[in-house]
Amino acid sequence: VQLQASGGGMVQAGGSLRLSCAASGRTFSSDAMGWFRQAPGKEREFVAAISWNGAIAYYADSVKGRFTISRDNAKNTVYLQMNSLKPEDTAVYYCAASTGGTGLLRLRRVSVDYWGQGTQVTVSS
Repeated sequence: VQLQASGGGMVQAGGSLRLSCAASGRTFSSDAMGWFRQAPGKEREFVAAISWNGAIAYYADSVKGRFTISRDNAKNTVYLQMNSLKPEDTAVYYCAASTGGTGLLRLRRVSVDYWGQGTQVTVSS
């Protein structure tokens, strides 16, 4: 099972990036998926999570109104659209999945069943 994140890069403050996370080896169409990030010297933190059908999404307060999580179950892929980026958004971003009926709530508590590899996002001021 692999979660392959892509779309990171370097952008100026106020800019936008779209991250993608493609899953392989297993379908996650019935599972909650999410995004986390880890800045240098800090713990990994929750960014956003989405229910299996896309009907429910949760966001960290720090990104609410600027980031949007979405998914395409036909492509087994989850996305994170990041707008109005700030230097404090600089981090390695990881996608993740948590299975079962409590998966969405567990993601918010950083209780993850599958981690993807990270993609670097750097926002310059």
